[in-house]
Amino acid sequence: MTSRRTLNSNQRDQERNLLTTRAVRLQEFRLPARQSLGKHPMKALRELQPRRWQEWNNTSGRACTPHRMPSGTRVPVKDPSCFSVSGVYFICPLTGKTLTKSEREVHVKEAILLRFSENPVEASVMMIHTFNKDREKVKAAVDIISKYIDNICKNPTEEKYRKIKVSNKVFQEKVSGIEGSREYLQALGFESTMLPLDGQEDTEEFLVLGEQEAAALEQMKERKEQLQNGEPVRAKLDRQPQAFRPSQHATRFELPPDFYNLTAEELKREQQMKSDIVERNAMLRTKAMREKDEQRERRKYNYTLLRVRLPDGNILQGTFLAWEKMAALYQFVRDSLENGWQPFELLAPGGQKLKDDEDVALNECNLAPAALVTFTWDAVVQADIAAAGGQSSSVLKTELLENLKTLS
Repeated sequence: MTSRRTLNSNQRDQERNLLTTRAVRLQEFRLPARQSLGKHPMKALRELQPRRWQEWNNTSGRACTPHRMPSGTRVPVKDPSCFSVSGVYFICPLTGKTLTKSEREVHVKEAILLRFSENPVEASVMMIHTFNKDREKVKAAVDIISKYIDNICKNPTEEKYRKIKVSNKVFQEKVSGIEGSREYLQALGFESTMLPLDGQEDTEEFLVLGEQEAAALEQMKERKEQLQNGEPVRAKLDRQPQAFRPSQHATRFELPPDFYNLTAEELKREQQMKSDIVERNAMLRTKAMREKDEQRERRKYNYTLLRVRLPDGNILQGTFLAWEKMAALYQFVRDSLENGWQPFELLAPGGQKLKDDEDVALNECNLAPAALVTFTWDAVVQADIAAAGGQSSSVLKTELLENLKTLS
């Protein structure tokens, strides 16, 4: 009996030590700032472990301390302060609030709903175009509602055009299932009313609009155009513009997990793919095979962190969508210059010119997930300025220079 009690006690001690170790390691495996695990934290944590290991395995490992998890996976714990940028953020166009990726959709929806008290027509139009993902279904609903309005405006005295039977097949299939459609009709003045059916005692729901004056009909036409021209409300990517002093570390990038776009299965295959690189490169590969590999490589990244080395040595940094066009980078730089009217050129890391007018994405120019490009003034214009006795001024705007930081 004594031996058995001792064995149970030892087992309990071992279990308690194991739980303590796991709790400590769970604390060590903390998330980057502002990242959420959602409603299923343990599932998300399990999925995140291999992902973070793969991502950090591709970086320099600065400020990393690996720990061996119970499963045998070596997971580096990285201090978020060592990242080149703390994360990817967005700005709500309705409130101006800065949001994380996980916050943006819910926040935009809440902001739209709050606008109903101020402008129900505008809010319902936003709701229709934002809350519904299927653009073809949205267009079909907008076309049907527009037809309702056209019929009312052409036949303002005919009551039948001002009544919509809710159980009508077209209404049910094309309009009813679109979020915001009923709110839009109510904003126009339609009211839910139970009306008797012809020759029956039973009643059924109709949306009914009272007779409209000429001015009200003109307003309905304007609101129809507002509906037809509506666009989804999307949080805009925050470029997070930042200027840095001249630094030899300009090409050193430490990217947070937000920048990557790999599924759990892709991450598991990533290491195996890397081990196959030497063998694949030794093969005689067709152009189609190379293009397929390049496309797969580009899909890994949602965002790219770009730095621009300026003539005075200072460095300008901004965050971009990986598939944004080259014109977006040129516009970002132009908006940051003290003299934005002056023509300039940007050169890729390999020295080739990046053309402003080319319809090419940043990731197609191998600028994802991060790159340092070089800025040069147009030589002809610079010569003209010098010949006229002009003096060189600061390249960047004052507000950027006032917040200069040092790359580490």
